[in-house]
Amino acid sequence: MSKRVVITGIGIVSPVGSGKDDFWKAALAGKCGVRRITSFDISNYRSQVAAETPNFDLHDYFPDQKPNRLDRFAQFSLAATKMAIEDSGLNLTSKDPYQVGVCMGSGMGGMVMGEPQLTDLIHTGLPGKVNPNFIPIVTPNSASGQIAINFNVKGPNITISTACSSSAHAIGHAVDLIRWGKAEVMIAGGGESCITPAVFAGFCSLRTLSTHFNDRPERAFRPFDRQRDGFVMGEGAGVLIIESLEHALKRKVQIYAEIVGYASTSEASHMVIPEQSGKEMVKTMELALADAKVPLEDVDYINAHATSTPIGDPVEIKAIKLLFRHHAHKIVINATKAVVGHTIGAAGAIAAIVCALSIKTGLIHPNINYEDPDPACAMDLILQKVVEKKIKAALLNSFGFGSNNATLVFRRYE
Repeated sequence: MSKRVVITGIGIVSPVGSGKDDFWKAALAGKCGVRRITSFDISNYRSQVAAETPNFDLHDYFPDQKPNRLDRFAQFSLAATKMAIEDSGLNLTSKDPYQVGVCMGSGMGGMVMGEPQLTDLIHTGLPGKVNPNFIPIVTPNSASGQIAINFNVKGPNITISTACSSSAHAIGHAVDLIRWGKAEVMIAGGGESCITPAVFAGFCSLRTLSTHFNDRPERAFRPFDRQRDGFVMGEGAGVLIIESLEHALKRKVQIYAEIVGYASTSEASHMVIPEQSGKEMVKTMELALADAKVPLEDVDYINAHATSTPIGDPVEIKAIKLLFRHHAHKIVINATKAVVGHTIGAAGAIAAIVCALSIKTGLIHPNINYEDPDPACAMDLILQKVVEKKIKAALLNSFGFGSNNATLVFRRYE
């Protein structure tokens, strides 16, 4: 019989607040982290807004760490991990380090440091000027590596990179490792920081970013709204401490929620555009619920992938209606991306944190900027207000470029 897996610690770095309490207060208040970009000259770009994380200083968390040895996404990940460990009350020095693992997600890796290095090399033609730490800094697994090194974690050390679904897959895989007895405790989540000139230009050229709200940044990310015109990039990190239920009970610690289901599928359809019938998303959710042994009518809340694109949001709603049928309109649906932006490889982890906090507190944050409901996305419980609800089960959808789909199922621990 496989082990039950629970969430015992939460750490987050986000555009609306770092730390569980500050983030959750901001999310419930409907605060939006989207602003006009300030980290580089944005004047020639079609889209000019993003959710940057302000006033972050790694020294606030690791006074002796050298920030120039870590890309920004790895710095976020380290800080979120420290917060999650502290929140969980886990004493790593008393643990067998081979029973604690790391599984992190990142879609882009070290772009903040990597992109300038490539630009300088092209401009100067001097390869000897490239930072000797360039390779270990830019690799997507630098975050998981730094976490393992800094916290002496010697169990499985894995990075998953499946674009926007990276950290949902990372959490799912971490759950499986505990179920299979490969670890007792896993540090799981994701980090991303890729609001850089070239990456931003690429997304602009792909025509996926919002361009109609450059003068009203906080209104730009509007999932399910008729005026949505694309997503807004964000940055940050979310980390969960997950462990076997048996291990958590021995420690007598708080449990936020139980992770009971995970599914990973490929639509095998298109690198960017979701399969339009919705049947592939339906299959992913079906498999996750079957893994969880949770009946459809027990699902009270869905944290949707909902990237606020004209083509993406209606497909997800179509899939939810196809799967849940008459029960679909009894499910509260929101999208945390409207609060923190689309954090790419960290998006699933931040959404998982929201699911855990919603189950623990009985509060579901508003779906902000939902002012003109699109009939193609209309659902009864997509609401621009806080919903109080005792949640039996919550579902998280995370879909990535490359036809990568992931769904996680959470349940109230009883």
